[in-house]
Amino acid sequence: MVKATKLGSWPAPTRLPCDHAGLLLLFPAMATLGLHELVRKAGYPSTTALSAWQSIASLLLAKCARRPRIHHLGALTDDAGLAFALGLSALPKATHLGSYSYRVRRQSNQQLLAGLVGTLQPLGLATGEAGFNLDFHAIRHHGDDTVLEKRYVPRRSQRTRAVLTFFAQDHTSAEMVYANADITKAEQAREILAFADYWQQATGADPGLLVFDSQLTTYAVLDELTGRGIRWLTLRQRGTRELDRLAALPASAWKPARLDRAGRYRHPHLHQDQVRLKGIHTPVRQIAIRNIGRDQPTLLISNDHTSPAIDLFGRYAERMLIENQLDAYIAGFHLDALSSGIPLNVDLDTTLTVIAGNLYRLLARRLPRYQTATPDKLWRHFLDTGGTLHITDDQVTCALNLRSYHPSSSTAASPTWKLPSPGGKAVRCASASHPADTKPAQGRPQLKFRTENRG
Repeated sequence: MVKATKLGSWPAPTRLPCDHAGLLLLFPAMATLGLHELVRKAGYPSTTALSAWQSIASLLLAKCARRPRIHHLGALTDDAGLAFALGLSALPKATHLGSYSYRVRRQSNQQLLAGLVGTLQPLGLATGEAGFNLDFHAIRHHGDDTVLEKRYVPRRSQRTRAVLTFFAQDHTSAEMVYANADITKAEQAREILAFADYWQQATGADPGLLVFDSQLTTYAVLDELTGRGIRWLTLRQRGTRELDRLAALPASAWKPARLDRAGRYRHPHLHQDQVRLKGIHTPVRQIAIRNIGRDQPTLLISNDHTSPAIDLFGRYAERMLIENQLDAYIAGFHLDALSSGIPLNVDLDTTLTVIAGNLYRLLARRLPRYQTATPDKLWRHFLDTGGTLHITDDQVTCALNLRSYHPSSSTAASPTWKLPSPGGKAVRCASASHPADTKPAQGRPQLKFRTENRG
């Protein structure tokens, strides 16, 4: 039976093995974000035995531990140290976590992401000042009995049953701030408007420059964005008539420019003018670019009429950041491991992927030379390690097994994190079952880190 653990139920001092002790390096970031309180406010369901935080945190730990499916939790659910950190005698089994995900609604996921943005912004993350990169990602379903629509899956080069997910990436921090997996074909063109509404509700302001490829939405939706005063930048498909018009231009119509970056094709030639497109009522700025290694000019369109053309071209070239981040999520958090044919289940999975990515990024900010490391590298160098919890009457010390990279991990874990617990008795990992108890007080259990050589 899963039940809460009391500090008094453990004879002091106690040594508790923790096979996944490296995951505790992410707990200070959880406390910084007030993640337990965000989960409570988002209205996630709870049970008589488990709070909403304990269920969501168990799933989040599985995501941070890079488990491809909740059914493959394996030894994670048998880790007494992780269970103790969540105030439990044992982590919930896959049966509970699987059924729990069916009870979660999209509204809770969206409120959690909005709360995440609100706590990241004071830390200098998810500001949105440089705009957002937007993209769809199709997650293939591995099964026969499914009600999912067919999508084109680029990684498989085929159309098959899949869940279409939408991600928004803050351009400055390069971390995801929004995800949605509850999208049908009829809704996908307007998902960019759904993101704009979400960001306005979460922050009180419209999003900055939105950058995406030409397949993300339609000209009619772009016209709505323009009417709302939201800037956008995307590609225009090359038409024969437009290519013939550009080919007839004199050489003097193309202006040389220079990109401040390494590599080839740093000296493009640009031509810009105003064009009218069917479905958009106001003139659109078109920037044609050649001398970048393609036979035909690349066409960019935007409702930003003031920024220098070379800056907009350079900004669109950086859109690949979201594709790189999606690749990192696939490799680091098994984003493509579809655990269910129901989109709502996948929506919780993508939401937890966004949370896990930001937890990893907050950890990386404290690691010298690892500020831009991928989740896969952070896992291999720091988090994939065991240890021992040393429990006394007033604190819990996590002794990580000695590894080569521990000088950096000790730096990351140097602040002492006090575990919120009412009356200083129940040891919980910021449990949402005690929402008022969010500020640790003097004398409550503390979680400290050190390394020890167990060889």
